[in-house]
Amino acid sequence: MYETSENIVGKSKGAGSKRRVSSQSLLPQQMHTDAITNGGYNMYPAHGLGANKIFSGYGSLAKWIAEHRQIIIDGYGGIFWKEVKQCLQTELQALGKKVQWIDVSTCMKKEEQIETMVTPFLGAPDAVWGTKYNGTLNDFFNEQALLSLHPATDVDCTIVFGIGAALVNWNVPIVYLDLPKNEIQYRMRAGSITNLGAKKASRSAEMYKRFYFVDWVVLNEHKKNILPTIAVIADGQWKESLNWMPGDSLRAGLSSLSQTIFRVRPWFEAGAWGGQWMKEKIRGLNKEEVNYAWSFELIVPENGLVFESNGNLLEVSFDCLMFRENNNVLGKHAALFGYEFPIRFDFLDTWEGGNLSIQCHPRLPYIREHFGETITQDETYYILDCKDNAQVYLGFQEGIDPTAFRQVLENSKANKQVVAIDEYVQSHPASKHDLFLIPNGTVHSAGINNLVLEISATPYIFTFKMYDWLRLDLNGEPRAINIDHAFNNLNFDRKGAAVANELISKQVVIDQGADWQLVHCPTHAVHFYDIHRLEFMSRVSVETNNTCHILMLVEGSAISVETADGAIATFHYAETFVIPAAAKRYTLINKGAGMAKVVKAFCKENITELK
Repeated sequence: MYETSENIVGKSKGAGSKRRVSSQSLLPQQMHTDAITNGGYNMYPAHGLGANKIFSGYGSLAKWIAEHRQIIIDGYGGIFWKEVKQCLQTELQALGKKVQWIDVSTCMKKEEQIETMVTPFLGAPDAVWGTKYNGTLNDFFNEQALLSLHPATDVDCTIVFGIGAALVNWNVPIVYLDLPKNEIQYRMRAGSITNLGAKKASRSAEMYKRFYFVDWVVLNEHKKNILPTIAVIADGQWKESLNWMPGDSLRAGLSSLSQTIFRVRPWFEAGAWGGQWMKEKIRGLNKEEVNYAWSFELIVPENGLVFESNGNLLEVSFDCLMFRENNNVLGKHAALFGYEFPIRFDFLDTWEGGNLSIQCHPRLPYIREHFGETITQDETYYILDCKDNAQVYLGFQEGIDPTAFRQVLENSKANKQVVAIDEYVQSHPASKHDLFLIPNGTVHSAGINNLVLEISATPYIFTFKMYDWLRLDLNGEPRAINIDHAFNNLNFDRKGAAVANELISKQVVIDQGADWQLVHCPTHAVHFYDIHRLEFMSRVSVETNNTCHILMLVEGSAISVETADGAIATFHYAETFVIPAAAKRYTLINKGAGMAKVVKAFCKENITELK
């Protein structure tokens, strides 16, 4: 999917003193904002908690804090701690409170020690990928310095604040400030935040690599550990304001969500090959952006869940749901995947754009050994929309000579030579609702004039590019080519006639009623997930069979979904939603003219291990 991290973190030139660099708007702090009610695809889906659960502003949080003698304010990487302190200090001072502030970052190890500690996990300086850090957040702190912290006796309130503040292990209430991953990256591009323990920002691609392989690993584990006991959770993405709610309300909301319909907040990215379909079809996107290459429809390591109460919105990371309720969400597959949500949905938009790079993804042993992942990047391309001339590159030509192919690629990389890629890689015409199968190690690319719904295993940054049409990234710089990694993983047996036979799904009706049918879109034997398409004029009911279902309306204007608990939600064309295993059953109801078609992805029935 992602063609390496330089695409995610581009556009940082000229950031200057900006707080964030992005063409996308912040999540509105209140639900009545016009951007939410756009009448179609909803960029800001929210889940109601009932009245008086979410509160707005530093003033209301300060009043809560003022009721306590000691408080811990912990939070995720990327929070603007100076602003948080200033805003709370102003409000507490107005309440007549004398406050002792203790910055836990003073207890961190020296920057040089931290750099020595994390460098082995970051690969070579020019490497796109590292491997996941195998320690904890405690490793970044001096234990004796943490133990030396004590509250003053001549103040009304002592506040220990900063990333990892809960490590002081005081038996006092914990406030936790969360921050969406997209906002972290927008701040990173602006150079307004740093990596964990670093004094200044570095090149954005290096910062992202460090976030992904080190910072987010330890911060996620820390969040999981304190999530059962936090007293307050707050959303730190707005300037000089926040929304917050009691931890008990969050935990109750996550429990409820794990048994009913939900949708994550999507976000969108431009890229070197990006197209115009999303810009044209999705209202609310900034039309001034050069293109949109990807959507994060459901890439849960970087998506958030938005809650609503009294019109106030609060976003938390998706992994909060998995940390608390993975059994309800994944059902019979929870033991296999643990806290990892196994399937992702995203869009690849090449509509009036360009071809993706010629690429492949790592085999399972390779991604585990080299990058520390547990699941590999097995993909499919579902064609949501396309023009008449659209095609997908998939599999090798029958006469492929691996040595000759590599020589051509190396020459292209070194001398900027065009490659006649059709001499080596097959191309196949693409039509709406086709499904192309891309198990790991398969050479592939989405051609121009497609809107691809990528249904895949969750990993999303491990794309080994072999040929990228000699183009530059959005900053005008060369994009990384990863020929060594690719040739360590390519399957050259996927060639000739076997490609059309094995890698283009042969769709078949497997059940039907008076005005509906169930179409099986078989995946490859390597894929641990399968795909169905429900086609119906009025309504159709589905059992979860204790398995999580991920769905999207791929034809039709709107549907409503009713679950066994009585919940009802409406979804529009191209919106992704999730039915957890614990929901048990649900009914899809067509709200538009003509037939509705809904794609459903789910883990295969009998998988007990990943292969």
